[in-house]
Amino acid sequence: MRSPAIFPRDRFANLLGEAAATGSFSARRTARPDDLRLEVSGVGPIALPVPARQAKELCLIGRPAQFGQGEQTLLDARVRDTWEIPKSRIKIDKRQWNGTLRPVLDRLRADLSLPEGCELTAEFHSMLVYAPGQFFAPHQDSEKADTMVGTMVVTLPSASTGGVLVVEHAGQTATYRSSKESLSFVAFYADCRHHVRPVTSGYRVVLTYNLLLKGDTVAAAAGRADPDRAAELAGCLNDHFGDSDEPTRLVYLLDHEYTQRALSWARLKGDDASRAALIRAAAHEADCEVALALAEVHETWSTEDAEPWGYGGRRARYWDDDQEDEDEDDGSGEDGYELQELIESTTSLDCWLDESGEATQTSLTVFDDEVCATTPTADLSPHDSSYEGYMGNYGNTMDRWYRRAAIVVWPRRWSYAIRAQASPGWALNRLADLLQVGDVAGARDAATTLGSFWSVAAGVNGQHLLGRTLTVARGLDEPGIAAMLLAPFQIEMLGHTHAASLAQLAAHYGQSWTRDTVESWFGRDRPAHMSWQAQRASWLESLPAICEALREGRGAGVMVGGLLSAAAWTPLRDSAAELSRFPTPSHRHTALGELGPAVAGLLASTAILAARELRDEVVAFLCADNDDRLVCAMSALRAAHKNRRDMHREAGLDIVSRHCAARLATRLSQPARSADDWSIELPQGCHCELCQTLDAFLADKARRSFEWPLAEQRRRHVHSRIDQAELAVHHQTRRSGRPYTLVLTKTEALFAREREARRRDQTDLAWLGQTFNMR
Repeated sequence: MRSPAIFPRDRFANLLGEAAATGSFSARRTARPDDLRLEVSGVGPIALPVPARQAKELCLIGRPAQFGQGEQTLLDARVRDTWEIPKSRIKIDKRQWNGTLRPVLDRLRADLSLPEGCELTAEFHSMLVYAPGQFFAPHQDSEKADTMVGTMVVTLPSASTGGVLVVEHAGQTATYRSSKESLSFVAFYADCRHHVRPVTSGYRVVLTYNLLLKGDTVAAAAGRADPDRAAELAGCLNDHFGDSDEPTRLVYLLDHEYTQRALSWARLKGDDASRAALIRAAAHEADCEVALALAEVHETWSTEDAEPWGYGGRRARYWDDDQEDEDEDDGSGEDGYELQELIESTTSLDCWLDESGEATQTSLTVFDDEVCATTPTADLSPHDSSYEGYMGNYGNTMDRWYRRAAIVVWPRRWSYAIRAQASPGWALNRLADLLQVGDVAGARDAATTLGSFWSVAAGVNGQHLLGRTLTVARGLDEPGIAAMLLAPFQIEMLGHTHAASLAQLAAHYGQSWTRDTVESWFGRDRPAHMSWQAQRASWLESLPAICEALREGRGAGVMVGGLLSAAAWTPLRDSAAELSRFPTPSHRHTALGELGPAVAGLLASTAILAARELRDEVVAFLCADNDDRLVCAMSALRAAHKNRRDMHREAGLDIVSRHCAARLATRLSQPARSADDWSIELPQGCHCELCQTLDAFLADKARRSFEWPLAEQRRRHVHSRIDQAELAVHHQTRRSGRPYTLVLTKTEALFAREREARRRDQTDLAWLGQTFNMR
């Protein structure tokens, strides 16, 4: 049987796995206790092995140890329960101790697969004492210095049991026990999860050190890189990229996790360094470029509940110090769930470092067919996870998020496009540099390569890119490319600071081109329901400031302002019309009232631009003989009254205010409802026989209640009409007999609502008279 084809990227990852060094993520060395002379103020010279008497004295002068969580430093005995001795009390004979540390650190360097030519140094961090029952829950150490790559724990000999140090990485677990006679040195990389099991008897006393790295690990590893293996890897790269006409890359996920602070070609850990050296050699041979990046991996797995052990349906776990190689992972994953199948995986990259070490901030999601790894992500420890239980049609899934480093490789011929996709801001700066030196043709050629992905790449940080894009689009002097560069942006990203550049661009490419660009920003295919789009409403409130800035550009600026205002009005009008069809009065009035400030902004813009035709259209819309429009009009007037009074006439606000005042006065002139008038108007809608009967009851001035035998579906329809219209009618089903009886009762809310409506109309009318000088 023919074996299945292996993708070039998978061969690439396999070759790198075969080339891995023999080091580990953690290592242990020992030394004689005579090599350490340690004195603690208040206790005196510490004897080795540490006697219980001195350990108790150390606890008395210690303080509860804190731990870091993100940017916080916390104190929680449920997470970390141990005593920390203040540094000021500790004195170590450094001359003798350094003589011991140097050779031990060099051996640990080799054990951790750090190349010769690099050096580990130890920076003292703390002295800890674990009394019986004390422990430290699973955690990762924070990197406390730029050059910190790991942690070293020096355990002093003592007659203690328990307190086992467990270190985990990439699906492997190492356990380290204290020695009763020797100093024990355990070193591990900072991204390794580790914990200390509870001490069962005696006292565990340790010194902890930050491991700092001197030298360049990748450069040092390059000297021992196998040229034949590099050539094989180069062949994989050539096969992966082929003769593609589209920009593509290969993303190789490294085994270790790095923070943005610690990410550096010179400080890659263990096998990451040797693999990075091989990848760089292969990339150069295949005429490719490389970058180092941080990767965030999100995986979604189907799960099954693990078979419970112990009592209560939960897995029981016991600390057994007689099992030297006990594996902490019982195979159940988080909270006792077993991972089954990988449903979906997403990898995003940020913080690129090129070979020179220059950093570029980016946010880029890469495709699965671009990603490979020697160590599967699922073998690593996630920094976060979330379980979704079974919900009928979906669920029983586990989402896990991981942080890894990655090396990104791409053909040199696609250098600009690949880096542009990773950082649109860098791409625009590069185009601006080419235009600055007069290389318009080169800038056009480079910009053309962006077409396949620019709509996604630029849309992520559009708010910060629009200004630069407007400038570059003008300099390219090519309308098609300029339109492509500007298409991804949304109108809400346009501010008054962009006005001058936009006016110059419009003058250069003309009105038709500008209209198409503006319409693309408004999103021709996107509905604009203003009550649901707070950003659009806010932008319309800022439109007068944009139009003021555009007017300073005169001819072209006024033309652009007119296009913006006209394009803004169409979706605003359509949104108001759609909101007017809401069946529930309170929701309808709230939504239409929220449109007011946006309408006010548009009217102010027409005044600034002297766009009288558009102003008259908006004014006519507000002055329709319709109570819903009155809500919107009053909201617009309240939002606009702070404008200069000399703009009221130009913005049509005087016409709108007179219309509102007249309509309010007409409503107030109607006599108040008499105390015996219980009639209610049923809004137009359904005309079925049920609604006709309901309408007859509601319109009856004298009738307050109605008992109506109805089947369930028919009752439900009547309930719906009453609730949607928010009628002052209480409706309840009396569940006796067949069919049940629907009991309708008109309530006193009918009168209270009308009193409140009249009071509101009087307040609005008085405000109009005071604000717009009406008599």
